[in-house]
Amino acid sequence: MEEYILLTGASSGIGYHMAVQLAENGKNLILVARSEEKLKKLQEKLISIYKVDVHYIVKDLSVVSNAILLYNEVKNKNLIVSGLVNNAGVGTYGEFTKTSLQEELKMIDLNISSLVALNKLFVKDMVARKSGRIMNIASLMAFLPFPYYSVYSATKSFVLAFTETLASELEGTGVIVTALCPGPIDTGFYNEEMLKVNMMKTNKPVHPEVVAKAGVKLLLNGKGKKIVGSMNWFLSNLPRITPDVLMMKIKRKLSSQHS
Repeated sequence: MEEYILLTGASSGIGYHMAVQLAENGKNLILVARSEEKLKKLQEKLISIYKVDVHYIVKDLSVVSNAILLYNEVKNKNLIVSGLVNNAGVGTYGEFTKTSLQEELKMIDLNISSLVALNKLFVKDMVARKSGRIMNIASLMAFLPFPYYSVYSATKSFVLAFTETLASELEGTGVIVTALCPGPIDTGFYNEEMLKVNMMKTNKPVHPEVVAKAGVKLLLNGKGKKIVGSMNWFLSNLPRITPDVLMMKIKRKLSSQHS
């Protein structure tokens, strides 16, 4: 039977470029996002150019029950998922006392709860088949949690810790679980407020195609975690050699909008 890679957040940014690059590698895809219009256009493009089989499923994964419905829909279509990329995610920036609680709870549901649900549901099938690959998208902020990104940083710290421990549990099963950890990316993820912070001046956002390329390589052949970019690798290791008090001052400076 044909096998598929399921990719969430596939309609834009890293997800879009990963879909194109995976199709270029001859991989059949199941694309998941909220926008049917964008998914349909991408499906038609990939089928036309790369002659792969592409399905799309419209789901808002900030509602956790939709992650379970997504799994059930895939099973009902008798599609075998040999690869899963949990790319869908959102972030917020601002003082914790002023940001929206509702937005942050939805972010936790999307970045954590739905990701855990999809890992749980699909990994059981993969273990039963003794093969499969899962890649969860973490972030530089998993290593370097920033003030004003308090909840977002925490969700990505969770994703990295969850991925590394799950990967260890699954050793010897034939299922490989990896984490992609990009820094700033030039996508619609960053709103106007985020783009004003000092970090964006010192660590310029990279094109999502570059991050997608690293992601595809990690998903198909890699193990462990991958930090994208030498500057991001350096920043991720700063806490190891910098006292906590000084490190937090540096992070506060980088995440501030004041020079």
